[in-house]
Amino acid sequence: MFYILRAAMSAPSAGNERPWHFVTIKDRASLDRIMSFQPHSQMLKEAPMAILVCGDESLEKYEGFWPQDCAAAMENMLLAACSKGLGSVWLGIYPVQERMDSMREHMGLPPNVMPFALMALGHPNEEKPVNNRFDASRVHEEKW
Repeated sequence: MFYILRAAMSAPSAGNERPWHFVTIKDRASLDRIMSFQPHSQMLKEAPMAILVCGDESLEKYEGFWPQDCAAAMENMLLAACSKGLGSVWLGIYPVQERMDSMREHMGLPPNVMPFALMALGHPNEEKPVNNRFDASRVHEEKW
């Protein structure tokens, strides 16, 4: 887990302010409770843990950039997990207010800390084929 969190904290951030916090969750009852308000989190039934990525608005140097900073941290976490042969899934919390409110209450987050996303983490029980999503029509050279 240290490897994954170190990768997260190595992500770029606006003004190098790093406005993130991470909550590790291993308690089975807590993981089960999350499934009641995050409708796409059924993989938590089998995941031994999750990591909640949060943005701290009081640490934000440039207003409005904390979601980008947290997204970069999450992507680094996903890549780090994959590099270790672990399975991981990005479960969105922000900007769905109901999910944010439920997660804030569930985790006891202070008002300035925004729950951004949850990463389910464990050993994969299936292997998905590589999906080539490259779409040349989405690439524009020099201008639109």
